[in-house]
Amino acid sequence: MQLFKPLDPEKLAKAKRNTSRVRDHLANERTYLAWMRTGISLMGFGVVIVRLRAFQPPLLTTPGNGWKLGLVFAIVGLTTVLCSAQHYFASRYAIDEDTYEPADRWVLAFSLAVTLLGAGVIYYFFTVPLNPMSGVVFE
Repeated sequence: MQLFKPLDPEKLAKAKRNTSRVRDHLANERTYLAWMRTGISLMGFGVVIVRLRAFQPPLLTTPGNGWKLGLVFAIVGLTTVLCSAQHYFASRYAIDEDTYEPADRWVLAFSLAVTLLGAGVIYYFFTVPLNPMSGVVFE
C-alpha cells in the first residue's frame, strides 16, 4: 500500500505555479482585511470624536466643529472600505491574468487623507477652549 502517489513532472510544475498563485491570492485577501480594519477604525474614531461632547457639559450652546471632524473621519473610513473592495477585486483579476502591478496612487491618496485627518485632530485639540471645570491645565 502506497501513501503517496508519485507526481509526473508536468503535474508537479503545475502544482508549483498554483501554489504561487494561491499564495498571491491569500496575500491579497490579507491586504483587503487590513484595509477593512483601517476603514472601520477610522469610522469608529469619527464616532468617538462626535460623541466626546456628550461626556462634558458644553461651554457653548452651539454644537461647535467637532462633529465636522468626526464626519470627515467617518467619510474617509467609509471611502477606505469601498476602495479596498474595489482594489481587492482588481488585484484578484490582475493576479489571475498575471498582469498585476502595484497601485501607488491609492497608497499616496490614503496617506495624504490620514495626514490631513491627523492635522485636523491636532488643530481641533489645540483650538477648542478648555472647560474651566476640568482638571486639565496646560502650562
